[in-house]
Amino acid sequence: MANIQKKRMTQYHWWVMSLIFIVYTVEYADRANIGFALPFIQKEYNLDNTQAGLLVSLFFAGYAIMQIPAGFLVNKFGVKITYSLGIFLTAICTGLMGIVNSALHLKMLRTLVGISESTVVIGSTVTINNWFPAKEKGTATGIFLASSNMGPLIVPLISAWILMNFDWRYIFILFSIPGILLAIIWAVMVCNHPEQSKFVSKEELKYIKSGVSSLNNQARELKAFRFYWLDRVIRTREVADLTSSKQCFRCWDIYGAALGYFFMVGTVGVLMSWLPKYLLQEKGFSVMHSAMLAASPFVGTLIGNLLGGWLSDNVLGKRRKPLMMVSAISTIVSMNLIIHAPENQWLLTALFFVTGLLLALGYSAFSVYAMGRVNKATYPIAYGIINMGGQLGGMCLPFIVGMILDHYSWNMVFFALSVGALLCLIFVVTIVEPRPRDADAQPAGSASGLHKDSGLRV
Repeated sequence: MANIQKKRMTQYHWWVMSLIFIVYTVEYADRANIGFALPFIQKEYNLDNTQAGLLVSLFFAGYAIMQIPAGFLVNKFGVKITYSLGIFLTAICTGLMGIVNSALHLKMLRTLVGISESTVVIGSTVTINNWFPAKEKGTATGIFLASSNMGPLIVPLISAWILMNFDWRYIFILFSIPGILLAIIWAVMVCNHPEQSKFVSKEELKYIKSGVSSLNNQARELKAFRFYWLDRVIRTREVADLTSSKQCFRCWDIYGAALGYFFMVGTVGVLMSWLPKYLLQEKGFSVMHSAMLAASPFVGTLIGNLLGGWLSDNVLGKRRKPLMMVSAISTIVSMNLIIHAPENQWLLTALFFVTGLLLALGYSAFSVYAMGRVNKATYPIAYGIINMGGQLGGMCLPFIVGMILDHYSWNMVFFALSVGALLCLIFVVTIVEPRPRDADAQPAGSASGLHKDSGLRV
């Protein structure tokens, strides 16, 4: 019996994944809740759209500038400390936004929410990289980013209920409570590495390290489809791992992914922050109908992230660029369709849902892409660069939207977002797709232009 217990395959890494999902749902809710409070804040403090856009963007300013420092902090102090502290400080700063009485204090706290949350996103992806085998990282990252859409999905309905029963300040006060509790749970239950956890069996640890369980003795799945033509289109290459911060800062692939992510995160930031105002004031929907409509793109992104992560792992053989390109192309089309959006509530809901679904298919791929280009020790730095690019987009685009609205119309807003998606596509096309670490043998005819050195990944 004792021998059976020792060999039993625990699944604690999926419990950790569930906790990440809950944590990041709450974290994203803390950044998204300003969308419904914004019209009331504008009225109380007499803010024009440009000033309101600045208030929204200050979160992303603090968040963006801390991405690379957060990577170094996670590397130095580990996920356990930095992650718990980030969750706790985010919750405290969010709650304080509900009790201050000046626009200046709101702006300061909004910036601090972004700074505090920076270690949470880095810590989440580092935990996935440390706790999951290569063949599950895309799926796990898709689940993680799905939680980022669960936050904006639940925020409109909860915020609408709060506004109908209290005032806008309680949106921030009530949203702060779960984060405080989750910070304590993480500190107690999750270690920096799976080998440090008393809840992980030897068999599970072996599976995490190798991606193969000795209990079921299953051979690696044979791929009938060799991706030859796809690899030519997306420029798949055998490349050496980046093993130092200096190599990351000199690699165009990391910057190209960061620049593409700039426009994807920026588009999501605009939908999250400005869509309620668009529905309330431009389309004339009620608070509750606006809440349901504002949630529809995030129902789509929730499904899209889950589906995209699974597709990149299991259908595309851990190739990340194809779905990045799909998301960029679909966003170009959908933003132009919204310019001619129907007045019918249900058709508009369907359009926003499909927009979110297709945009999210490749959203998680930007995070997973760095896992295929660097070793584990360097990953926090590489992802810090990519996510800094994304969050700069989240900072700039909502602010630019405010300026556009003060001088032009909503049609110009959506046209500008479509141009941004086109630029995203161009940047993604320029980066190299690294050949998956455990890819099958090279298909016939694909050796041209590829070579093997000692140290190059096969």
